[in-house]
Amino acid sequence: MKMKNNTQTTILHLQDQMKLWTSLLTLLLLSWSALAQKPTVRTDAGDVAVHKIADGLDHPWGIEFLPDNRLLVTERAGTLRILEADNTISDPVPGTPEVFNVGQGGLLDVALHPDFDQNKYVYFTYSDPGPDSTATTALGRGTFENDQINNFEVLFKMEPYVKGPNHFGGRINFTEDNEILLTLAERFKFDPAQDLSSHLGTVVRLKDDGTASEKNPKFEDKNARKEIWSYGHRNIESAAIHPQTGELWVAEMGPMGGDELQVAKAGKNYGWPVVSWGDNYDGSEIPKPSTRPEFEDAVVKWTPTISPSGMIFYEGDLFPEWKNSMFIGGLTSSGLVRVKVNGAQAEEVERIPLAKRIRDVEQHPDGSIWVITDEDNGMILQLKPVK
Repeated sequence: MKMKNNTQTTILHLQDQMKLWTSLLTLLLLSWSALAQKPTVRTDAGDVAVHKIADGLDHPWGIEFLPDNRLLVTERAGTLRILEADNTISDPVPGTPEVFNVGQGGLLDVALHPDFDQNKYVYFTYSDPGPDSTATTALGRGTFENDQINNFEVLFKMEPYVKGPNHFGGRINFTEDNEILLTLAERFKFDPAQDLSSHLGTVVRLKDDGTASEKNPKFEDKNARKEIWSYGHRNIESAAIHPQTGELWVAEMGPMGGDELQVAKAGKNYGWPVVSWGDNYDGSEIPKPSTRPEFEDAVVKWTPTISPSGMIFYEGDLFPEWKNSMFIGGLTSSGLVRVKVNGAQAEEVERIPLAKRIRDVEQHPDGSIWVITDEDNGMILQLKPVK
């Protein structure tokens, strides 16, 4: 009798184990199925599908669509890659410049010349290594033919070179007349942003060959750099030209709090480091812009910070509710920030959570929105309406 009871107990125990393993296997299969499904996010435009197009990128920084709808992608470590039509990632594209791949430095933005079909020019910003461990932000271009960069040439370098791994700026925007509005940064050096004899902490306006635009303002300071368009900025990695007004909108990173959305106007001073809507990292307060009316104030400000990087004005038809909205990539806010612009006024109206540090954002020719994530295993994500 005792042996029979022991046998029954063993059988029941084995049955319980089988049920447990079956349950675990079922949960695992359901988890795999859930991961395989395309996630969605709820937005003001309805449910939006977030498709992972590719991964395996090393801290991608800038993206730009080619006329054939393939995608150029820069990696901060210094490589340029192509997202092919079948969504595979190419080997590194030959011909890119040597970069200062330290901290926030490296290969940064990429942009096509407006007349790319004729001249094949591709422009890059990058951190250029200098003597004695110094570096600066540089702009260069080459021709893109046979899937490589040919005849790369340096067009402009931010002066002076300084030491340090932070704050390089680097967004490229072409104007209607094929000139370049290039956003720079103060290299975490504070005071030079108020010094017109330095490019640090400025937006510069250049002809497409890198020389100073004749449309730049004339400053009273005889030592002012002739390339400067606006100054008193901190670190601008987010910028786009308004498609109707032609104005350059920028979102610059504040210190501890106080990211700012601004219109970068010719000859204007935006106050850094004299004023800010944030505070210093040591907790000491910085005077607010409202106390110094001689400086241009922010149109929108963010505390806590969103750490803005990448920006577009959406002009597609896939999301009619979003037409003419501004989208800003958020690093610390881990998603997209949608802003409505009305003349000189603007307000944040929505956040699209993506649970990733978003480094850049672009509109695909089909109207979908594409972003890249800032991480070791960087991804390319596509946002489309759920059908």
